[in-house]
Amino acid sequence: MADKRRFDLFADLLVTRFPQALRVYDIAGGMGKLNESLTQRGRTVTTFDLRHKHLPVKYAQRLFTLEEPCEAELVVGMHPDGATRIIIEYAARHGLGFAVVPCCSDNGMPYKPWMRHLADVARDAGYTTVEEAALPMDGRARVLLGVWR
Repeated sequence: MADKRRFDLFADLLVTRFPQALRVYDIAGGMGKLNESLTQRGRTVTTFDLRHKHLPVKYAQRLFTLEEPCEAELVVGMHPDGATRIIIEYAARHGLGFAVVPCCSDNGMPYKPWMRHLADVARDAGYTTVEEAALPMDGRARVLLGVWR
C-alpha cells in the first residue's frame, strides 16, 4: 500500500530544496494530489496527465512533450512512470531544476541501475548538481534532484 503522506513529504522537500521556484509543472501527476500539496505551500502548479477524473486543480489533460511552452521554474514527477526521462530533458532544455521520484524504469532496467542512468542523463544534459535524497516513507522513496548550473 502506498504511503498516504507521499505527496506532502515530496512537496515539503521541493519547497525546501527549491524555495525560489514558485511555478511548477507536475508531470504525469495522476489526480493532482502533488499539485494540491504544492498549492497549499504557495506554489502555482500545472499538472499534466491524461486522467479524466482529477481534483479541482490547474490541470492540462494531455501528454507532456518537449514542445510544451515553458511557464515553470521547476519540473517534477512523483512516480511518473514513462515520463521520468522527459522531465529531465525538458528541464535541461529550459535551464530549470527538476525532481523525480522514479518508481520503475521505462527500459526494463532494475531500479538502482535505472537511478544511476537517470543521474547520467541529467549530467550529460548539462546539470552540474545531481543528487539523491530520500523521503521518510514506505515504498519507492528515492528522489533524484537536478539543479541547473
